[in-house]
Amino acid sequence: MKPPPAASALSDDQRLAWLRLIRTPGIGPVTFRELLNHFGGATEAVAALPDLARKARHPVRVTSMSDAERELAEAAAIDARFIAAGESGYPPWLAALEGAPPLITVRGNLNSLTMPAVAVVGSRNASVAGQKLAAEIAAGLGAAGFAVVSGLARGIDAAAHRAALPTRTLAVFAGGLDRPYPPDNLALADAIIERQGAHVSEMPMGHEPRAKDFPRRNRIISGMSLAVVIVEAALRSGSLITARLAAEQGRLVFAVPGSPLDPRAAGANRLIRDGATIVTSIDEIIADISPMLDKPAPPRTAREPAHDERPVLDADDSDRQRIVAALGPAPVGIDEIIRFTGMAAPVVRLVLLELDVAGRIEHHPGGRVALLA
Repeated sequence: MKPPPAASALSDDQRLAWLRLIRTPGIGPVTFRELLNHFGGATEAVAALPDLARKARHPVRVTSMSDAERELAEAAAIDARFIAAGESGYPPWLAALEGAPPLITVRGNLNSLTMPAVAVVGSRNASVAGQKLAAEIAAGLGAAGFAVVSGLARGIDAAAHRAALPTRTLAVFAGGLDRPYPPDNLALADAIIERQGAHVSEMPMGHEPRAKDFPRRNRIISGMSLAVVIVEAALRSGSLITARLAAEQGRLVFAVPGSPLDPRAAGANRLIRDGATIVTSIDEIIADISPMLDKPAPPRTAREPAHDERPVLDADDSDRQRIVAALGPAPVGIDEIIRFTGMAAPVVRLVLLELDVAGRIEHHPGGRVALLA
């Protein structure tokens, strides 16, 4: 797979504005993209946020210039950099996701991020046989020209990373890049950089990983990859979350079968029962993935749009009332709201942005929204 030509790189001022916007509480990737599209750029969106929040009757603290500059300096201190979706070096398949992180922090070899990649993940409490198999799979994928993506966890993740060190491996962090986890894999994290791999995170510098951050990390692991291989996973495990996310993202899901007597294999066995491709050899994995290499990379997302792409209109209280009345707990598409209300699309999108900033709507796949109680 060859990535499409990258969009123009952000200027220093634009990168700072992107960082301020995505670090502002309540602004996630989807809201970020809508703000950019509506206001014409991150600088304009940052300037408009206080008024938007006031109209939504929901105060918001926009990340300050000094806080953003401090984070940029902290990243530079460990030789890390911020890459925006659409820029050279941003993983092309990750950029295609609806909820792709607008900015990722990267440390290491940028070229490794645009290699075709496969994720290998599994149990932290892995068996010796499981770790050996994960290493064989990772080494085989590396020899075939794939970067191996995983989460730097104990067990299967660590075995996959170690086996792929000679051929490039990518570690996705649940915390900031200056907070690798777990601590006992610090030497492995260093080796990944020394062997021309990379570390990736969407979280702020200094952020200590919490339990709820790992599913977010897992969507990046699967999103960067053409396929996910599960080696040993319990029925309730993060690896199964990665597999579910991979399926939702249109990625291939492979699972290594295990003994029905071993609870560490129960999740992988269930994946196979539910339709995942059974792994019997590395050659079969490569054969199934190879056709995807002939496909053009998906289009990139979240660029700085032209300033005249969409006029910025205001909305009055009656507009807001009509749109709120059109919403409910069942997700609906924005085009449906526009048709139902008969209102201009920019006005509908502006009111939805106000509601989003106020935390009154949630986003669903396919660009649908629902009103929160």
